[in-house]
Amino acid sequence: MKIAFIVNKFPVISETFILNQITGLICRGHEVHIYGYRPDDTAKYHPDVEKYDLLKNTFYAPNLPQNKLWRLLKALWLIITNFYKAPLVILRSLNIFKYHELAASLRILYSIIPLLNTESYDIIHSQFGIQGNEGMIYREIGAIQGKLITTFRGYDISWYVKEYGENVYKQLFIKGDFFLANCEYFRQRAIKLGCNEKKIIVHGSGIDCSRFSFRTRQPLEDGAISIATTGRLVEKKGIEYGIRAVAKVLKTYPNLEYNIIGDGALKEHLQQLIIELGVAEQVKLLGWKNQQEIIQIIDNIHIFIAPSVTAKDGNQDAPVNTLKEAMAMGLPVIATRHGGIPELVQDGISGFLVPERNADAIADKLTYLIEHPELWEKMGKAGRTYVEKHYDINHLNDELVEIYQQVIMNDLQRSPVTPQSMEKR
Repeated sequence: MKIAFIVNKFPVISETFILNQITGLICRGHEVHIYGYRPDDTAKYHPDVEKYDLLKNTFYAPNLPQNKLWRLLKALWLIITNFYKAPLVILRSLNIFKYHELAASLRILYSIIPLLNTESYDIIHSQFGIQGNEGMIYREIGAIQGKLITTFRGYDISWYVKEYGENVYKQLFIKGDFFLANCEYFRQRAIKLGCNEKKIIVHGSGIDCSRFSFRTRQPLEDGAISIATTGRLVEKKGIEYGIRAVAKVLKTYPNLEYNIIGDGALKEHLQQLIIELGVAEQVKLLGWKNQQEIIQIIDNIHIFIAPSVTAKDGNQDAPVNTLKEAMAMGLPVIATRHGGIPELVQDGISGFLVPERNADAIADKLTYLIEHPELWEKMGKAGRTYVEKHYDINHLNDELVEIYQQVIMNDLQRSPVTPQSMEKR
């Protein structure tokens, strides 16, 4: 199959779930082209980007200048130099009566430049609902051809809907060929917004379990216990509540270490909180790390915390890959009843679930795990087993290929692919 991925920016180090799908499809003999914008930080690439030479088939749209005069002048140059390739497509991209602000701001024109003269694709896979709306327009004006599949992953079905209204995907639900959600929580939200329930299934974000070696966790002889959280330093990751919980537990168990892996807008705020709580010796912001560095850190951790919260702007998480990775490595986890996370963490089996924004609840479960280390091995094994069964990237990529094939044959409503149907093989 020939497949086009419509993304925002590529490659982005935090979006390994997209990278895993691309490399999985290539390994299965399919041709993948990637359309989007250049990332802000071009120094931080996942090694698979180079290994599979992905930039060779990545096509970037020209940057859209903030200055309106420069944007217009650049647009005129783009029209002059590209008009011969697809004159009707370029003219349609400027239709302000149909596309309003998107056309008037020249966003459509800039976005379609790398699509001009492309061949027809079997599948156009838009990653995130926002790119689904874009893919719908690109196909509508004739810039690209193929069956349109859109995946909803988190902020696109939470914050974006709150920001732009519940009708933001109305046309996409009508014109799109099929939809995926990375958890049942977001699938139900899409259905509530108007998506035909027969046109959307859950297709989770997978990890390569072979890269994450399982190890039974045991307390150290000196009683030292290491805890970790991995995630961007933004509100919805709830890291503040992890810090407050650990600070509380440190009063009883001073031989703790809490490592927070990631970077983001709240770095200074969280560092100040650590200082105010007097735990700077035990709680460390380690900054951004590549995957191998993260694996090395997590391999020496005893307990993993994922304190995600619903942000004030409505942004929510699906079952996050960093949590899956920690579970695959045998860590008992503490997570929140948030978004799609309860679909990943089995309360009392692979870890504990607590309410959002409740540092006391996190502290209580953390204390319980510290006092009952005999639970670590059992929970770690349960987590590994669950991740292997439901989130292994190889199984999920096989499922994705079958979804594509059935969409091409218009056969999904008659014989839908589900995770259950794949397990029967």
